[in-house]
Amino acid sequence: MAQSPTSSELADAVRDDRSLRRFLHGLPGVDQVGLEQRAAGLGTRSIKKDAKLQAIDTAISMVDLTTLEGADTEGKVRALCAKARRPDPARPDTPQVAAVCVYSDLAATAVRALEGTGIHVASVATAFPAGRVAQAIKLADVEHAVAAGADEIDMVIDRGAFLSGRYGQVFEEIKAVKAACGDAHLKVILETGELATYDNVRRASWLALLAGGDFIKTSTGKVSPAATLPVTHLMLQAVRDWRDTTGELRGVKPAGGIRNTKDAIRYLVAVHEVAGPEWLTPELFRFGASSLLNDLLMQRRTQLDGHYSGPDYVAVD
Repeated sequence: MAQSPTSSELADAVRDDRSLRRFLHGLPGVDQVGLEQRAAGLGTRSIKKDAKLQAIDTAISMVDLTTLEGADTEGKVRALCAKARRPDPARPDTPQVAAVCVYSDLAATAVRALEGTGIHVASVATAFPAGRVAQAIKLADVEHAVAAGADEIDMVIDRGAFLSGRYGQVFEEIKAVKAACGDAHLKVILETGELATYDNVRRASWLALLAGGDFIKTSTGKVSPAATLPVTHLMLQAVRDWRDTTGELRGVKPAGGIRNTKDAIRYLVAVHEVAGPEWLTPELFRFGASSLLNDLLMQRRTQLDGHYSGPDYVAVD
């Protein structure tokens, strides 16, 4: 296993653009075969029946229930918030989800619908999903979402700048967005499906952490591939090594393409084995999902009732 960077190396990395480039390109190269084999191996781990219900409840509590469509309405968001508060009305012991994630113009609607529940309101910002506008507009987008009451901001990095090697530009933009967030937590979306290589995923993860991201997030959900286990392994390694170096805990959010309970449990196994049990909490691990919750609820009923209930017993909205 590669050694974590030292605290002095982290301090030196952010001195200037040249130091940042030297640090990012000095990170250990990713063994693609080894990474994918380990991800596949952990994905075959079985969980005993008594632990499966606990895993399902943990996964439910980590869901960022998401709607990010051009046709979104206030009514749809209110319905989503009702689902977030009581995911399975027939089972009041079902955990609430971690957050509801919407566009910034609907953040205020979500805030009103979730008042007093403890469920977070996450808003995508910075011209999600492409991020192809001037930085001033991106910051205004963030400020609008925070003013509406969003306490989590999901930003997108400038992938064009990153892939062109303009790491300092990406770093400074993340820092500026973090400042605009105020007390809101910042999730930095890397859009790993556009980064082309595992080495780039590792570099982008460290760049986001250095710039102050509270979470690193795989994807917008608008690009294929979205979240994958190998990519999530790399990001979990990054936050683990960041903790080992700085003592600070940062989170990871895979988003897009995680649709069933079996997949969610594979990710939870990866969290436990790669980062550690400390990360098995909504404060440090989230699932960005729109359809995953329904399957978790169906499988939860199966565990409790001893038979499969089917999708008709779970509300879609």
